[in-house]
This record gives sequence, structure tokens and C-alpha cells, in this order.
Amino acid sequence: MRNSLYLFVVFFAISACKNKVENKRKEIVNLEIKKIIEPEFQKIINNQNVTGAVLIYDLKKNTYYSNDFDWATIGRLPASTFKIPNSIIALELGIVKNDSTLFAWNGEKRAYKIWEQDLILKNAFHYSCVPCYQGIARKVGVNRMQNLLDELEFGNMKFDTITIDNFWLEGSSKINQFEQIDFLKRLYESKLPISKRTEGIMKKMMLVKDIENFKLRGKTGLSVRSGKRNGWFVGYLEKNKNVYFFATNIEPNLDTNPNLFTKARKEITIEALKNIE
Repeated sequence: MRNSLYLFVVFFAISACKNKVENKRKEIVNLEIKKIIEPEFQKIINNQNVTGAVLIYDLKKNTYYSNDFDWATIGRLPASTFKIPNSIIALELGIVKNDSTLFAWNGEKRAYKIWEQDLILKNAFHYSCVPCYQGIARKVGVNRMQNLLDELEFGNMKFDTITIDNFWLEGSSKINQFEQIDFLKRLYESKLPISKRTEGIMKKMMLVKDIENFKLRGKTGLSVRSGKRNGWFVGYLEKNKNVYFFATNIEPNLDTNPNLFTKARKEITIEALKNIE
């Protein structure tokens, strides 16, 4: 009886210690990544007469900031933000040699006048030339695209032989704002399974602004589904020895000026970044 009682006490003590350790671990995990609601982000979005969310991740503080974390978890079409992984895949496979690889215009009318010219990869990226990147996707093909996207872990892309050249603009492909930031963070930290050369070219292509102690890299995106537009601006800001990763996703309200909507993606993001630096 004494032995049984002794074993029970020992077992109880071990279980109690184990529970304490597990509880402590949970607390540590919770402390590792913080999420802070930023009401100021909502004001910035309201001022642009749009609906959506800004998600910013402060690398040093290991902290996420947003006006709407629920919105940030919903997967949406990546639109032209997919040009980042599409460019990486093209460089890795040798479909393009560098950011100066030329895409010759075939003379056909395109959606935007700026696309109606010969473009090097760097400019095709910045001008979001859909026909240029559709050509890349077709050359990559379904199997290689699927294998490389699995390695890159860029959201949940759905495509087949028919949709290989438009799955990022139409269909059921999805990526949320947290996944966008995770992908960009791995690119920044050299944790993607790609060559240093490809990584360097990609980072250079993404550069939007470069002044002293301030480097902004990013890519916009725009998709239309059932007449409703959805806009992205994703990237990261290097400033004062810190890095701020961002993914902004917005949709227009019924009375939003369509001509101002495309500009709002960047304007909202830049204003939000100013609030947490």
C-alpha cells in the first residue's frame, strides 16, 4: 500500500511538473509573436474610401500590426504579386537569363499602351505586363510550375494545362496576407530554395525606392472577380537597421473613385508604415 501511495505521489509530481513546462511553453510561444490592432490603419483605409486590411510585420520586435487580422487571413487571388515567384521560377529554369532579357512585342493590341513595346524583364515586372508573364508561365509548364511552387510555398495555387497562363488572375488560387509576408520574409532572409544569383536579381527588380537608410521593395497586384476589384501591395521596407514586411489588400466601396483605387494601395501602405516606424 505504501509503495502504491509512493508511486502515485511521484506520478502526480511528474505530471504536475510536465503540465507546468507545457503551460510555460505555450506562454513562450504566445510571447514570441505579438499581434497588435492598429486603429490608425483603419482611419487611413477609411480616408481612401476603401475596405480592407494592412498587415505589417516588424522583424526586430517580432510583431504583427493590422486593423483587421480576420481580413488578413482570407485567401485571395495573388494577381500580379505572383510575378515575384513567376520571375524567380523563370530565372531558376533559365527561361530568362537576367533582368535584361528582352520580351519582343508582336505588334498586337494590348490592354495598356505601355505594354505595346519591347520590354526587358525588369520593366515587364514594374509595368505588370501580363502577356509577358503569361508567356513565361506557358514555357514553365504545369509540372515544373507545380513542383517549384511546392518548394517555394507560395500560397495555394490551382492550375492545369488550360489555366497555366492566367491562374493568378482568375480561378481558385489563393494566398492570404500572412502567407505573402512569410514568403517575402524567406526571400529577404535567403531561406528560399533558390540560387544567390536569382535572389539578388529578384531583390533588385523589386526595388521601388532607394535613398540613404531607406529601401522600399514591393509589387502591386489587381484582380477582378464578378465585377469586384481586389488590390494588393506587398513587399518590405529596410530602414534604420530594421525591416518591416507588409501586405496590403483592399477593395473599393460602391462610391470609390476607380481612377484613385490603384494609387490607394501604395498610399495606404506608406501611411501605415509611417505610423509604426
